[in-house]
Amino acid sequence: MALWNNKGQKIEANTQLAIDKIIRFWEEGKIIAIKGIGGYLLTCDATNPKAIQTLRKRKHRPSKPFACMYPNINKIEQDCYVDSTEQQMLTGEVAPILLLQLRKKSVDIALSDIAPGLNQIGVMLPYTPLYLLLMQAFGKPIVATSGNLSNASIVFEDKKIFSELSGIWDFALTNDREIVTPQDDSVMRFSPFKKQPILIRRSRGVAPNYFWPDIPTEQKTILALGASQKSAFGLLFGGLFYLSQYLGDLTYLESAENLKRTIEHFVNLLNCKPEVILVDKHPDYYSTEYGKHLRDANRTKLVYIQHHFAHFAGVLSEHSLLQKSKRVLGIVWDGAGYGNDRNIWGGEFLVYENKKIKRLSHIAYVPLILGDKMAGEPRLSALSHSGQNPAILPLLKDKFSTKEWKIYQRLLDKTPPLKTSSMGRLFDAVACLLGIMDTQTYEGEAALRLETMAQTYFDRHEDTLDSGYDTQISYLDGISTMPIIEGVVKDLNNGTAKDEIAFKFHYSLVKMVEEIALENTIEKIAFSGGVFQNGLLVDLLMMHLENRFQLYFHQQVSPNDEGIALGQLAYYQNIEE
Repeated sequence: MALWNNKGQKIEANTQLAIDKIIRFWEEGKIIAIKGIGGYLLTCDATNPKAIQTLRKRKHRPSKPFACMYPNINKIEQDCYVDSTEQQMLTGEVAPILLLQLRKKSVDIALSDIAPGLNQIGVMLPYTPLYLLLMQAFGKPIVATSGNLSNASIVFEDKKIFSELSGIWDFALTNDREIVTPQDDSVMRFSPFKKQPILIRRSRGVAPNYFWPDIPTEQKTILALGASQKSAFGLLFGGLFYLSQYLGDLTYLESAENLKRTIEHFVNLLNCKPEVILVDKHPDYYSTEYGKHLRDANRTKLVYIQHHFAHFAGVLSEHSLLQKSKRVLGIVWDGAGYGNDRNIWGGEFLVYENKKIKRLSHIAYVPLILGDKMAGEPRLSALSHSGQNPAILPLLKDKFSTKEWKIYQRLLDKTPPLKTSSMGRLFDAVACLLGIMDTQTYEGEAALRLETMAQTYFDRHEDTLDSGYDTQISYLDGISTMPIIEGVVKDLNNGTAKDEIAFKFHYSLVKMVEEIALENTIEKIAFSGGVFQNGLLVDLLMMHLENRFQLYFHQQVSPNDEGIALGQLAYYQNIEE
């Protein structure tokens, strides 16, 4: 073990003295990189606003929440609500980062710097002897975030902390144990009331692992390459399905290299060669491009599988529903996925029956303004969902410069080259109308703030399950969001509290699911997609629907795109085109 300064000089080799110095450095507001089980963590004093602001600036992470490591469970309970289920998860063998609701009293940590605008934080306990020694000596929480630039893969090689992480840390603690494959910390949460477990990031302590999926197995070796933004791949070999850990966002070079390296590691470890490769239909995903490269290099079969069909097939396989005769309604809501009609899907109502999946309905299409730019700017989602309604536009005009407004109005006057049914963009639109934010700095920021606002209302009105906005359901043109948007604007103009409007929006989505299920006389409903990381929405669905319907949520994989690889395999082996 050795402690280094940011000039590349070793300043301490004695373990106890190194620990003593790190404690002093934390107290001085320094940022320390520490080598753990799966890579480096960047750490600082969680009670020091200046240190946290410095870390944000150096890591290029302006507002995305940081996780905190606490010395013990008692310290966590001083800041957060912890029930017996959550305590068992925190202290168990997985020891993930667990999202917990903060107590309403003031907390010791610098909350506004750690989790801006939120009522929850991610916490964990020391999960290695080194972290335990450090935390016992320090006696208060630290920020403990992955050693990377935001969204890239965690840095795990010693030499790269002096290159890729250069300029972020002040001191680094290394050791001579080589890390073969990197792993971030796993992240979990439980829905606030029903305590439904929701896996957000599947990594240390959970993956990679294998299990018998509820699908017919064949002797062929099959590689499922998953999606892009939350990359994870799967490998079927010898009748067992091996699902990798979270590998990062493949738009980053480091994450793409991590994907290739980890696949090679799996293949060498199992001594196998893929005969079939499964990829997403999105033409711009790196995982799809890499699948084409592997096909050409190895003369293997390549199969394209639609993103949301894979989501649905994945949750069906987890609940052994693929071999059942009764119809299942699939609610697949996320930010984006390439659709069979070449538009961007994301608000999907699917049906599984007799080994076939069909698209029953969807959120009505709205123009996709400037591609991926729309995902980063909730104001564009609000403008797109406004339908050029003169009652809505005045609320939006001041969110744009005069030049921008003219450009976007001209774009909306034309037939859009691409349209989207994304539920994620609808969340963004409502968040913008409520004044939460016009632009966001990380994926899902506006939706998370909207959930927080709605949760604040529900905490005070737990018996409120009878308010929402109307929807217009069509099986030809999709489900119009205009009644929701108009209802939000009407409430705003009438002075309704914004947290109540946020709650009514959430509850409207529950009623939408109920109406579709009743109209089609379907008793089983399965949910997938990143939107179902929203704990309040999951709670409301369970509270309102579970007495009349059978509800199925993900168990072993995340509802987000980390579960796509499992779904690709389930689809390939079960679904008839």
